[in-house]
Amino acid sequence: MEVVYVCEWEKRPKNNHCPSIPLVCAWSCRNLIAFTTDLKNEEDDKELSHMIHIIDTEHPWDVYSINSGHREVISCLEWDQSGSRLLSADGDGEIKCWAMKEHLVNSWESIQSSSVDGDPIVALSWLHNGVKLALHVEKSGSTNFGEKFSRVKFSPSLTLFGGKPMEGWLAVTVSGLVTVSLLKPNGALLSASESLCRLRGRVALADIAFTGGGNIVVAATDGSSSSPVQFYKVCVSVVNEKCRIDTELLPSLFMRCTTDPVRRDKYPAVTHLKFLTRENSEQVLLCASSQMGSIVECWSLRKEGLPVNNIFQHRSPVVGEKQPMILKWRILSATNDLDRVSAVALPKLPISISNTDLKVASDTKFCPGLGLALSFHDGSIQILHRLSLHTMGMFYGSSGSSQRVGDEPAIKRQRAGGPAVHFKALQFSWTSLALVGVDNHGKLHMIRVSPSMGQLLDMNTLLRHLLFLLEYCMVTGYDWWDVLLHVQPGMVHNLVEKLHEEYMRQNQALQQVLATRIVAVKASLCKLSSATAARANDFHAKLLLIAISSTLKSLLRPHVLNTPDKSPGDRLAEICTKNTDTDIDKVMINLKTEEFVLDGPPLQSLQQLIQWVGDFVLYLLANLPNQGSIVRPGFGFLRDGPSLGMLREMMVMIRIWGLLKPGCLPIYTATSDNQDSMSLLFRLLTKLWLCSRDESHPQEPDETLLDECCLLPSQLLVPSMDWLPINDGVITKIQSKHQLRLQFGKPYTLPGLNPNSQMEIFSRSPASQRMDNLRCLHMGICPTEESKACTRYKLTSLNKSALDVLQDN
Repeated sequence: MEVVYVCEWEKRPKNNHCPSIPLVCAWSCRNLIAFTTDLKNEEDDKELSHMIHIIDTEHPWDVYSINSGHREVISCLEWDQSGSRLLSADGDGEIKCWAMKEHLVNSWESIQSSSVDGDPIVALSWLHNGVKLALHVEKSGSTNFGEKFSRVKFSPSLTLFGGKPMEGWLAVTVSGLVTVSLLKPNGALLSASESLCRLRGRVALADIAFTGGGNIVVAATDGSSSSPVQFYKVCVSVVNEKCRIDTELLPSLFMRCTTDPVRRDKYPAVTHLKFLTRENSEQVLLCASSQMGSIVECWSLRKEGLPVNNIFQHRSPVVGEKQPMILKWRILSATNDLDRVSAVALPKLPISISNTDLKVASDTKFCPGLGLALSFHDGSIQILHRLSLHTMGMFYGSSGSSQRVGDEPAIKRQRAGGPAVHFKALQFSWTSLALVGVDNHGKLHMIRVSPSMGQLLDMNTLLRHLLFLLEYCMVTGYDWWDVLLHVQPGMVHNLVEKLHEEYMRQNQALQQVLATRIVAVKASLCKLSSATAARANDFHAKLLLIAISSTLKSLLRPHVLNTPDKSPGDRLAEICTKNTDTDIDKVMINLKTEEFVLDGPPLQSLQQLIQWVGDFVLYLLANLPNQGSIVRPGFGFLRDGPSLGMLREMMVMIRIWGLLKPGCLPIYTATSDNQDSMSLLFRLLTKLWLCSRDESHPQEPDETLLDECCLLPSQLLVPSMDWLPINDGVITKIQSKHQLRLQFGKPYTLPGLNPNSQMEIFSRSPASQRMDNLRCLHMGICPTEESKACTRYKLTSLNKSALDVLQDN
């Protein structure tokens, strides 16, 4: 493990000397991190507490702070399964649901709230939506994604008509109350509260898990290690438009350390209580602590035969009678005496823990999802195996170094004077390849966690591990930024090629689902190496091309209702594939032009997208003679048959629309007034497409085509295409393994960066023309309209719709 970056506030947080104030942190599947700190404004001495801060891991300095409006300190933060909504709960029993405004990470609003007045919240969770995926390490060599990542039968916590999961959340309060809030389809909130058991008692710690049958399990303790840890089954239903909660007491347990004569009074308080995973209510992690140290225990719920009294042993058994079974908690493993634990992080990767998978993971040294993290008050972190609790890795906070188990440090660490910096909140990423922690000074630390936990791996094995996790992110739709942390420039080419090979082995339906995801993954991979930076630009252009094609084809409607199975867009693609004529008008004759009739205003509003298609075709053909230069943007399209075919289809569609409304046609600056520019470009594009449409046997362009493309710049003004992403995130600046020191609110610039370096040749200068990358509109150097930019790639678009912009102009 090693620190990737540390981001801190300009003013120190107030809680330097207030260890009682909790800090919480949550990491979403979109690689957004929400955390809390309690800051103090030194100017007017007003507490700016109860703030929620949200960052994107690629630009951690660009923090968005929400004044939550909570009256007490925030105790819980929980992202939903999509990573687009956030729950916050406080010490006054108030729960708020936050959602993005117009999908903007730097704009959030509270859309719903519920409250249990004066009853602090100790545990919080969204209801389960019934989607559970298992990751099988033993099938990592399989060519079928369905075998590697299988869908597990799992019921939602609550269903609507037709089996659709109902959204909502569940919370546990300090007085032993469970409260449920359901989001109805019309936007209303349905809430109810119920006691966990008849005799309500204090709940200091609690956690929530889900069962495959749709039930909810709550674990609770009063904070004393000598008291039992209680478990409750919670069933939620809707009866007569009212929420109903039923609870049932489940088997409880006493911590092993309380029965050990040596440790009976050594660890009086239970400080951490966690289910190992939210979808597994049969394994729980407990940590008991004192001021001097801690001990961690892992327990498992098992089915055991009920012992029968000796009187009934000799009774002849009835045919078909089975031995009565009971559920009982058994300890799986326990640690030795540890330093005092300050925070616990559990893995989110749903790795299958079958014996076969565990053996394969051990043999291949595939560790993601197998370890849980413990942070200590001396600033160090230990990764323990989630079942055996054996140490897998160590991180020594202040030194920023890590080492594997069994290695002896060359120099023993020296404890610094004064209170040590330690993590008060710790969270794993969704692939378990990174840790984020918030320390008691309010600093945010990003830590890279090796897939092999520091064990030496050959390059092929490491590539296979990273490829496996990239495929998992593609299938689930989760963001893969944490996987990129472990990709070195020399790995990029092999990863892109192997990822494409695995993708092509999937069935046609799955390929269509993953078509844009794999292009996005390839684009982010290619940004990591100077040798593949131009390919990243091509992949970004391909994403835009797919989006424009889908938008234009979605506008086509059949002219009669009783249409065949194929849509107009499908028929357009089929005819353009079969008809290899280089004359655009002859191809157009075979189409039913009445299916392409659109009203005037929508058609005119598409002119900017149509212009981009026309400019892009001209740019590609004009650069065909320079195809030997791989670093030129656009090189990847010259041998991409499907993309060239897509451009050819859109040229035919645009030609038809031009007959209806000439104002929507792309505008070319030609040297001759009587030149048909679209016919010329379509003819050259078709010749190039014929060379590469057979991907298994591509052909080189003939000399005649190259000569005609060489003449294009003298016939038409070739535009400069602006689809290039800006490389200003941290992912391209951490290849050197040096820790970055960042500050919230201040963009980071890499010292000594050569602006003429190969990695930066595709970056735009601050004084360059800005583009709306979604609508292909020029916005000028200093746009007057409100705009938004992607936090990952800084691609810009206007907040208003294209139609509104055209009307205003």
